[in-house]
Amino acid sequence: MKFVLSALATAIAFAAMSPAVMAQDFPTRPVRMIVPFPAGGTADMLPRIVSEKMSAHLGVPVIVENRSGAGGNIGADYVARAVPDGYTLLVVPVNFYFTQLLSKVAFDPMKFVGVSIIATYPSVLLATRELPANNVAELLALIRTRDKPLTYASAGTGTNQHLSAELFKSLAKAQVTHVPYRGTAPAITDLIAGTVDIMFDNMITAGPFVQTGKVKLLAVGSAERNRNLPKVPAVAETLPGYVSNTWMSVAAPPGTPDKIVQRLNTALVAAIHDPDVQQRIRKLQAEPVGNSPADMAAVVKRDVAAWTKVIQDANIQPE
Repeated sequence: MKFVLSALATAIAFAAMSPAVMAQDFPTRPVRMIVPFPAGGTADMLPRIVSEKMSAHLGVPVIVENRSGAGGNIGADYVARAVPDGYTLLVVPVNFYFTQLLSKVAFDPMKFVGVSIIATYPSVLLATRELPANNVAELLALIRTRDKPLTYASAGTGTNQHLSAELFKSLAKAQVTHVPYRGTAPAITDLIAGTVDIMFDNMITAGPFVQTGKVKLLAVGSAERNRNLPKVPAVAETLPGYVSNTWMSVAAPPGTPDKIVQRLNTALVAAIHDPDVQQRIRKLQAEPVGNSPADMAAVVKRDVAAWTKVIQDANIQPE
């Protein structure tokens, strides 16, 4: 009986332990970064670039783990339910933060605690090789004179690819038909095959296909020409006001103590600022960031407001 009571008391004491107490010795075991998408995409590549250096700064392994499905919601829900002790993190793009506008989820993305943005990169406008347009002006002329609407691919409803195209349509006052896919890989495969006409993506995944001439690069979505692609015009040169930049970040579950978040931020930022890591990120045509949780929160607030307007203007409904 005494043993049972002792064990019960120990269990109660452990359960009552505050997050602040748990944070004192953090970390003492491996940290997992959950990628809620399949291996090989942007969300997978960027955390793998920083994980080794981040491990060195934390003194424990940082393991990148893929838990894909439901447009990223399976992995996100898994992390939302994790103990907020800093050992389970989520790798997310900007569109994660307005998930609730586009699908029914059991978590509130805005309650996740941002650790840092890894890198930012512009959307790029791609076209199939056979499309008789080599820039935005020629594309708009083709859209407006063709009897049958052009088609654009995306990795799914609510993705950055989808919203980038809807913003383009809105500013150009042009009709282009959306063809959603279950991921970037099948979408760009059909673009290469000429099954669809255009697509917004990023150079991290599309770069190899542009370099080998399998697709055409018409423009970048940054407000001005991107320094990594100085010869490629910005969409805004033809459509003033068009901006479509995106980013990949690391977030912690709701309720993660500030002390743990700051420890993770210090290690992640140090990894991102490592010269070798910066070189590898820039080689992917992305720009390393590595900012504070407060700065990341400000970026999230700004971008959620901007993309929410695009969703509302395009009348995109939850699936």
